Amino acid sequence: MKILLLGKNGQVGWELQRSLAPLGEVVALDRHSTQHCGDLSNLPDLAQTVRSVRPTVIVNAGAYTAVDRAESEPELARTVNALAPQVLAQEAAALGAWLVHYSTDYVFDGSGDQPWREDDRAGPLCVYGASKLTGETLIAQSTPRYLTFRTSWVYAARGGNFAKTMLRLAQEREQLNVINDQFGAPTGAELVADVTAHALDHVLRSPQRVSELTGIYHLVAAGCTTWYEYSKHVIAQAKQRSDAIRFKVSEVTPIATSAFPTPARRPHNSRLNTDKLQHTFGLTLPPWQFGVNRMLAEILQ
Repeated sequence: MKILLLGKNGQVGWELQRSLAPLGEVVALDRHSTQHCGDLSNLPDLAQTVRSVRPTVIVNAGAYTAVDRAESEPELARTVNALAPQVLAQEAAALGAWLVHYSTDYVFDGSGDQPWREDDRAGPLCVYGASKLTGETLIAQSTPRYLTFRTSWVYAARGGNFAKTMLRLAQEREQLNVINDQFGAPTGAELVADVTAHALDHVLRSPQRVSELTGIYHLVAAGCTTWYEYSKHVIAQAKQRSDAIRFKVSEVTPIATSAFPTPARRPHNSRLNTDKLQHTFGLTLPPWQFGVNRMLAEILQ
């Protein structure tokens, strides 16, 4: 089996190279690849790549993720997050291949305090969220075999992340102000990649259940927190794990989103209900603290 992976150097894409390897040959590309086109803004060459590789599975881990910059680059965000997935879906349908795609909690308006279900009404607040929602819709219209995983607050030990930023700032400043009215679950790229491989193996072994398994699934770690509580957890864990870090911070203050204005509006409620994913694929998702603690153990070595 051949798997075409796009966005190989992103946080999720990097982990997917590992998790997908046992399933078959992985052709991993990013936008700088030369043998095949992995640039999601180059739609004709992207389609030609799929036709040349002829994969059994396409995994699209690439995206336009600059949430604030998308407000001033809506066409580029739409091309990468909506039109490119449509092209991949159309080419997958022509081959009879599966398409795996990743979306976001930003497709919702963030109202209320209940975890969002897959069939809840969408209402994105920003260009980025709208582009991801359009991508979901175009995929569903273009191919009968797809898995779209909505996730949120993704982090990895590799590259930058919120925890690393908090650890750096805690060594530089005596006081930190952190948003306390946005709710979600920090979700490791490693978890996303492992669940993807598990789900893919499941659908490939169940060809008679294509119509039943195809669709959108919510994929986040268990539990819920705020950026404020998340930051406190990270700093407390770091203090326990490393005597070498010299923290200057003496106070972490909760603030409202309104105190930190950004070009793009963020949802307050990013909780996602994962019952469908867990039931369909026989999974138990770990609490968010589990993955964060493992990541901290790795970066604080």
